[in-house]
Formats: sequence, C-alpha cells, structure tokens
Amino acid sequence: MASNNGLASLGVGGAAAAAHALSLPAEAYGNDPQLEVMWAMKAYNHAEVYFNLISSVDPKFLKLTKVDDKIYTSFRESFKDLDIKMLNPDLLKSDEAKEQWRPFCNQFEGVIDDFNYGTLLRLDCEKDYTEENTIFATRIQFFAVEIARNREGFNSPVYMAKCSKS
Repeated sequence: MASNNGLASLGVGGAAAAAHALSLPAEAYGNDPQLEVMWAMKAYNHAEVYFNLISSVDPKFLKLTKVDDKIYTSFRESFKDLDIKMLNPDLLKSDEAKEQWRPFCNQFEGVIDDFNYGTLLRLDCEKDYTEENTIFATRIQFFAVEIARNREGFNSPVYMAKCSKS
C-alpha cells in the first residue's frame, strides 16, 4: 500500500487543523466536501498503518485493543457463521445486516474510543486495500473482523507473503 501524499502533504499546520476539525461533533458540519476528504485521508492512513503492521508482524500475536478477548467472544457469539476470509458487503450493509450489527456495535460504546467512526475494511483478507477490495465500515466492525482474522489465521498469508519476499 503506497502513500505519496496523505496528511504529510498538508504540512504541520494543515495536519493540526485537520485533526482539530475531525474532533468536532458531526453537527458542526453540513455536507462539507473538505471534511469528507479529511475523513477519507484519516481512514486511508489507518488502513495503511494496519496493513503494514500485519505485513511485518505475525498477526496471530497482535493485540488491537485492550478488550480484544471481549470483542472476539461477542463477535463470534453474534456472527458464528460469518465468512471473514471473504466478506460479503451485504452482510455488513443491508438493512437486515445493520439490524444484526447494531446491538453488537452499541455494546462497545464507551468501551472503544470512536467505536462508530468510519474505517476501511478489506473484503478479501489475503489482498491489500484497493478500491475493489475495500468497504467502509465502523471501527468496531473493523476490530471485530480483523481480530477474528488474526486469531483464526486468515491474515497470515499477508504476513507470509511479505516474509517470502525478504
């Protein structure tokens, strides 16, 4: 995952302004295109850091939050049969799926900072973030799926591919 510009292209002042703007409540903005760009950049940077992490460290040993065990247990109780290797967007985004996800996500309000912020999630866990392989999800959905992928060995091919190139 290559990054040519990102927040660095904003400079120190611009990055600080972006960070401040992103900390304000959503009601402070309408449909501001600049804000959407800042959110997209923040989500992209998060995705880039995460992909670099699972490429460099065996994902089975990663701890993403202080409550990984709770997230994983609750996720697998709520979504026993969800195919996390190759996610179906409808199982995250359809009206029926949203009704299933809502109670799961809401239990982490106040437990996970920014639990409902937008985050990028890979559909096929063996591939990088690309336009075709990425969906917008909440942060807690990202944590739930990625913690499960790490623990169940589905992210290992990303790490092994990087190791074999070294």
